[in-house]
Amino acid sequence: MAAAASGGGMVRSACLLLLLLALGRAAAPPGGMLYPRDTPSRERKELGGLWSFRADFSPGRNAGFVQRWYRQPLRQTGPVIDMPVPASFNDITQDPSLENYIGWVWYEKEVLLPLRWLQDGHTRVVLRFGSAHYYSIVWVNGVQVVEHEGGHLPFEADISSIVQSSPGIPCRITVALNNTLTPHTLPPGSIQYMSDKARYPKNYFIQNIRFDFFNYAGIHRPVVLYTTPSVYIDDITVTTTSSESVALVQYQVSVVGSTFYSLSLSLRDQEGKVVATGDGPAGELKVLNPNLWWPYLMHESPGYRYSLEVKMQAQADGALLEDVYLLPVGIRTVHVTSTQFLINGRPFYFHGVNKHEDADIRGKGLDWALIAKDFNLLRWLGANSFRTSHYPYAEEIMDLCDAYGIVVIDECPGVGIKMPESFGNKSLQHHLVVMEELIRRDKNRPSVVMWSVANEPASELPPAAFYFKAVIAHTKALDPSRPVTFVTDVNYALDRGAPYVDVICVNSYFSWYHDPGHLEVIPLQLTAQFENWYKTYQKPIIQSEYGADSVPGLHSDPPLMFSEEYQKAMLREYHSVFDKKRKDYVIGELIWNFADFMTNQGTTRVLGNKKGIFTRQRQPKAAAFLLRERYWRIANESSCLPPVITSHALFL
Repeated sequence: MAAAASGGGMVRSACLLLLLLALGRAAAPPGGMLYPRDTPSRERKELGGLWSFRADFSPGRNAGFVQRWYRQPLRQTGPVIDMPVPASFNDITQDPSLENYIGWVWYEKEVLLPLRWLQDGHTRVVLRFGSAHYYSIVWVNGVQVVEHEGGHLPFEADISSIVQSSPGIPCRITVALNNTLTPHTLPPGSIQYMSDKARYPKNYFIQNIRFDFFNYAGIHRPVVLYTTPSVYIDDITVTTTSSESVALVQYQVSVVGSTFYSLSLSLRDQEGKVVATGDGPAGELKVLNPNLWWPYLMHESPGYRYSLEVKMQAQADGALLEDVYLLPVGIRTVHVTSTQFLINGRPFYFHGVNKHEDADIRGKGLDWALIAKDFNLLRWLGANSFRTSHYPYAEEIMDLCDAYGIVVIDECPGVGIKMPESFGNKSLQHHLVVMEELIRRDKNRPSVVMWSVANEPASELPPAAFYFKAVIAHTKALDPSRPVTFVTDVNYALDRGAPYVDVICVNSYFSWYHDPGHLEVIPLQLTAQFENWYKTYQKPIIQSEYGADSVPGLHSDPPLMFSEEYQKAMLREYHSVFDKKRKDYVIGELIWNFADFMTNQGTTRVLGNKKGIFTRQRQPKAAAFLLRERYWRIANESSCLPPVITSHALFL
């Protein structure tokens, strides 16, 4: 959705091809991953609600496979409980062994399908999971249909032949799900067995992780069944360029099921007026006097999107088949200079947040009420952006970013990459596949302006240079239209990945993890941080994390750590340096964190991380009001909007 951030794509692609051939890399599953939408040719059936659930507490966590639980209804294999989907399973019951469970769990749902889906030989039935954490195997009526590694991206399977061979019989969907993390998963982890029988029970083990959020598990996002014709639109790729009076929408459409088909395209504005038409699998649509996609607070109509209708017709076995897909399209460009980040040719300053998909009871499960609340708080705050720390967020959240004009740094689950063995070829192969899946899912989103390939890896280690050079080159080859970053907390002189990124993203916690309690060191240390990074790399810089824990209602004057006053005082010290450096090459600030969130238990965490400016229940701390005043002031200083847009506007 952007103008090219840099050239040299053909050279990068050639070098990358040689690199990947040398690695013998596994590829992501072929095909597109269009979001399921109801159209004149497509239907969908949501499978949310209560599923049967059983955790495998056998010593090897493998009883379900040994006894083949998938070959009969799960309730016949032993005790099951009701489990909501989407949701994490950890906090649903009062069972502490399930709260911290590691291993295989089993889900099952029986559903009756409409007869029209089963009796038409030209109808394709697809089972799709928005995400399930972490490793999934899925059976339908006892037949394995898909296997997927990764906890934050969608996967699907064509189940037409299975369900259409048994019309009238309930479709039994069984899922085996494993949340174990290893040195080669993303994020990585390790299993530690406690062999001292005097101190630990038999077969006792723990999951070690190197990231600071709880490893929630379960079917976290919607499960749907949807249909297409047997010849169907499989994927659409859109990129845009624009000038003052003309925009060009380049498109590519792939069709599966036949080589004999026709394609017609219509681009409609928000009033339903057709503004451009085209035909064929690839081409260019010209839009006169376009309405550009602008970020929130940068334009009086942020988040403007057109609707691209793609219509396919094909002959199959004497029948005329038609498939229709509607894709929202935002017209905008992105460009990075040595000191600026430009959206539609205008300087953009990130004043936003880092988030987590995290809430009481449902863990990381998709929750529409929570999503609506979070977006209302973002706009109340005057935030124009966020980073999907530290994994891709739900497609439903991304849809609202597109619609509201919230700019996104789209981050893969590359967090906690600290062990040397996590930089080997096996890990690299999986990382490359994850980037393919992420870009395939989010490539058409105007809100996504930059890819982040990792957060705080051990990028000072010697293998990191080759590793991140490969991941970044692969990402740029897949999508030359967007800049790429990774987020570092390593000293500028030691970081081996920074030479390959387009934007430097730095996390630092001066007066918290470094010199705790000493607010007076922030101006000197933060200034030195910015000047050293810029002098070394001559690239724009985002302060991608900064902040302090504060316990709601804990007060201290003079400010002491963990009080609301200390959190405010730290933010003020950081902001004074930001205001000096954003005149030069600092292009953004993202507070850590939007809201308090759960972590593993530990002596430094009291019911989770308390660096949120909102509580986990989304109530504001004192720092939220400080940040709100700042963000609205920055927006008004840089906006072309009329002066009536103030900090009291848009209470949503």
